[in-house]
Amino acid sequence: LIAVKTSHKEAPPATGEKETDCPKEEPLEKALKTTTVDMEVGEFQGHKVSVWDLLHSKYIPEENRKELLE
Repeated sequence: LIAVKTSHKEAPPATGEKETDCPKEEPLEKALKTTTVDMEVGEFQGHKVSVWDLLHSKYIPEENRKELLE
């Protein structure tokens, strides 16, 4: 079983303020790093793990990771 939890604690930028130092993929990467899952199997058993860490674990082959990230 996997339980997904997301964190929405960050406030949006103020009006007129731009995030110019952020690459295009950063919002996706940030979302994957702040969304956690409760793992009940494998090396992550009993821990909350970010989706980013799970994607980059041995459980997701590189070719599948690229496909999922697209």
